[in-house]
Amino acid sequence: MNLALFIGKRIATNKQQSFSKFIIRLSIAATSLSVMAMIITISFVNGFQKTVAQKVFSFWGHIRVQHFEVNKSLVSEETPIEKNDAVFYYLKKQPEVIQVQTFATKSAVIEKNKEIEGILFKGIEKNYDSSSIKKMMVSGRWLHFNDSLYSKEIIISSTIANELKIKLNDTVRVIFVSQEAGASAYRPLVVVGIYKTGIDEYDKLFAIGDLQLIRRLSGWNDNQIGGYEVFLKDYKQLDQINQRLEFPDVWSSKTIKEVFPSIFDWLGIQNVNRNVIFVVMSIVAIINLITCLLILVLERTKMVGILKAIGSKDSMIQTIFLYYAGIITITGIGIGLFFGVGFSLLQQFTGFIKLDESNYYVSVAPIEIIWWQVILISICTAVVCFLSLIIPTLIVKRIKPVKAIQFR
Repeated sequence: MNLALFIGKRIATNKQQSFSKFIIRLSIAATSLSVMAMIITISFVNGFQKTVAQKVFSFWGHIRVQHFEVNKSLVSEETPIEKNDAVFYYLKKQPEVIQVQTFATKSAVIEKNKEIEGILFKGIEKNYDSSSIKKMMVSGRWLHFNDSLYSKEIIISSTIANELKIKLNDTVRVIFVSQEAGASAYRPLVVVGIYKTGIDEYDKLFAIGDLQLIRRLSGWNDNQIGGYEVFLKDYKQLDQINQRLEFPDVWSSKTIKEVFPSIFDWLGIQNVNRNVIFVVMSIVAIINLITCLLILVLERTKMVGILKAIGSKDSMIQTIFLYYAGIITITGIGIGLFFGVGFSLLQQFTGFIKLDESNYYVSVAPIEIIWWQVILISICTAVVCFLSLIIPTLIVKRIKPVKAIQFR
């Protein structure tokens, strides 16, 4: 029989009232709170980063490949390039790339009820993967493309729709601005869909239509495009991948981080907040457990003296208290896991926590539980707590049997 484990269990299950009982409950509560806070925090951060990133990349891709121009504005219409199968398949073969799509943009003004609003008309082709953008549509449908001419439909944001009092199936006048001084052309287009991202940089800027319309207005041939949008598996690698890509001399690439740095700064702040909470919660749990074990050792000084008097080694007595502290730690982690995961799942399925979309880019606090992270938090908490609990057990070595037995 393991004597240290037996004594540790007896101490833990002792129902005798003492000051240490309150301290034990406090330590369990602190450990539970720390684990719960870390699980909830990392689930919220994961949810925020994934949801906001999906919105950002849906309209722009992770990397854009287009014609190289010095001192060109990061958000503006493009100089046309010819479709290049070699470049297209070169991008598709990159292991980190999941999708490559063609696009073009053109500056325009949308007019309705004698009110106007400036937009960037994004032209796409019939084979464009619209699955991610469709998730953000609040009403209407996706574009219908004609086999001849061009689609006379447009999708706009709810922000522009509200400002100009536009409703579904309304016909709006879209005035396209030409790069030639004083030149412009307009087209009547039917609003068939309205989207909302919650990101002002997008909602106040983009409208979606047929790329063929841009070709006709700009005098391009059917093989010319504005560029390629490249979508990656992991947006955190976009800088490294972009630096590695090689293109013909007249081509260049830029990342979305260069275009909308403020959004990525906001996402970075979420990581800082997560790290701060992790450090604070870890310190709280460690201090509480060390304090708890110190009190337990001092309260049982007489027991330590008796054990030493009958020949027990310091290591065995230390093990008794480590077993005891281990029970407290595991209990706290278990309770923290239950409430942390439970709270996260409740938010995931009910969305009861609402947010101001203008500040957080989302109206409901998003949650994403990554189970290996939950397990890692539990294991790391247990390891850190166990290592920190070795410190107070060193007091056992200083206790003298005679003085300890007489201790009151």
